[in-house]
Amino acid sequence: MVWAGISYGHWTQLHFIDSNLNAQRYRDEILRPIVVPFIRRHHLMFQHDNAQPHVARISTQFLEVFNSKTAELISHHQVGIKQSFPKEGWVEEDPKEILQSVYECMERTCEKLGQLNIDISNIKAVGVTNQRETTLVWDKETGEPLYNAIVWLDLRTQSTVERLINSTPGKNKNHLKHKTGLPISTYFSAVKLRWLMDNVEEVAEAVLTHRAMFGTVDSWLIWCLTGGKSGGVHITDVTNASRTMLFNIHTLDWDPELCKYFDVPMEILPQVKSSSEIYGSVNSGSLAGVPISGCLGDQSAALVGQMCFQDGQAKNTYGTGCFLLRNTGIKPVMSEHGLLTTLAYKLGKDSPAYYALEGSVAIAGAVVRWLKDNLGIIQSSAEIEKLAGDVGSSYGCYFVPAFSGLYAPYWEPSARGIICGLTQFTNRSHLAFAALEAVCFQTREILEAMNQDYGVPLSQLQVDGGMTSNRLLMQLQADVLCIPVVKPSMSETTALGAAMAAGAAEGVGVWSLTPGDLTTIPTDKYQPLINPEESEFRFARWKKAVQKAMNWETTEPISNGNGPCSNGNGPCSNGNGPCSNGNGPISNGNGPCSNGNGPISNESGEH
Repeated sequence: MVWAGISYGHWTQLHFIDSNLNAQRYRDEILRPIVVPFIRRHHLMFQHDNAQPHVARISTQFLEVFNSKTAELISHHQVGIKQSFPKEGWVEEDPKEILQSVYECMERTCEKLGQLNIDISNIKAVGVTNQRETTLVWDKETGEPLYNAIVWLDLRTQSTVERLINSTPGKNKNHLKHKTGLPISTYFSAVKLRWLMDNVEEVAEAVLTHRAMFGTVDSWLIWCLTGGKSGGVHITDVTNASRTMLFNIHTLDWDPELCKYFDVPMEILPQVKSSSEIYGSVNSGSLAGVPISGCLGDQSAALVGQMCFQDGQAKNTYGTGCFLLRNTGIKPVMSEHGLLTTLAYKLGKDSPAYYALEGSVAIAGAVVRWLKDNLGIIQSSAEIEKLAGDVGSSYGCYFVPAFSGLYAPYWEPSARGIICGLTQFTNRSHLAFAALEAVCFQTREILEAMNQDYGVPLSQLQVDGGMTSNRLLMQLQADVLCIPVVKPSMSETTALGAAMAAGAAEGVGVWSLTPGDLTTIPTDKYQPLINPEESEFRFARWKKAVQKAMNWETTEPISNGNGPCSNGNGPCSNGNGPCSNGNGPISNGNGPCSNGNGPISNESGEH
């Protein structure tokens, strides 16, 4: 195997690896000299393994080439994309940078294949997978984006969501769920689009003059790759459309009533297609003429890549958050236990749509990063496995990482993080163990809700994502769930799913999705090692900790007297103190930082 690192301003020597690569050599010969120098840069990490290409998959950061006969990853190229945080809770990406990263990935990968003496004409199709809810608007006449992409976890629309919920009968966040499968939440695209139309003059003007196009990242990329303002195809697939709150999951099309509810003109929406058909061809560059024939949201792509084609099969992706999807077949199952109902895939325009129940955990890998960056108890994310393994138990310590509320099955934005059960004996190893257990407990809560909604308990859980390299976490997950956890040897299941959809499209036909033809990928299986009684006891304590984390954010005053935190005139008050609801410098009245008319405010001020 050959490794190298290259960026615009620096490069490493080629490094040749024999079959005796161990952890220490990987750290000393790969991570430190090749990977670390390119963190947060436009970069390439190059691996050569002499396979043959058939299908390419593009994401907003990678291009990967797979062999359609063996599902083997042949080559990949990565370009980092910066996220910006203009204000607290805001998360944005530059649409031009997203597009440029794709073009760069395409060209560099083709160059690399040439160096390997692989003819790029063997690339028969391109598939796209992407962050699902991230929202863009652009000008169809100029081809220019009208604002940055608003990323799925952006929270700027919280006040809009609260207003919408409060206006529904019974203040019901599930008011639209019968059509969308989703609660009203900042998570989904419709409220992000509404914010753009209300707050960005260029977007509002383009909508009025019929120049605006809306889409998730897949729509933007496919429109640009197929010609852009010179005939680009404005489409999305059912899996991405189902995450907008504008799409009717029963009719499989945009819903006029939903669009009216959010006051979104239907003319700006992309045409909805299946996840596997030829949408158009790459317009320029080394892959010019290659059909783009696969499109899936990232979590649906992982479901396909894990080959969860049977009713009842499920996969959980462990990344910054966790995303557990369970295939429910051709009829949607509407959750009564806090889960989402979403489109799993539609593999062909004449094929039936398949649905999934989904549960999302906001904080999974992010809790490890918090231990590293905020508490400093580990120097790298990889250290947590050894640190937690040193004690092998949390010894009664429970960690609920509700840093920004709780997602499924609670959907409780007022919850906040809590660590409880501490004693003088508790140390950083116990806290590390509790953090890993928290990921597993949250997954169990989702899976229990799924079992109730679906009616049949899951017999094993298929897993993927970066955190699955942590063997202790995978064993803990099996112990907490009391069922086997199955991890494929190839980690790029999301990429594989997009490639499979592209290769299977009518008119391409290089990848068979017939059950007997599907490639068997080697797996590692983790069996439960503790008895069910112990698992139940630990889970019951976890749920007790969750209840203690609830309703932490409150608008109720701390006291009604005149003390430092009061409804009187103390320094933090509802009167006229320096932090107040009156006229103090930080206030809900007219102070310089206020909810009234101050320079930093929620009314006429700048913020």
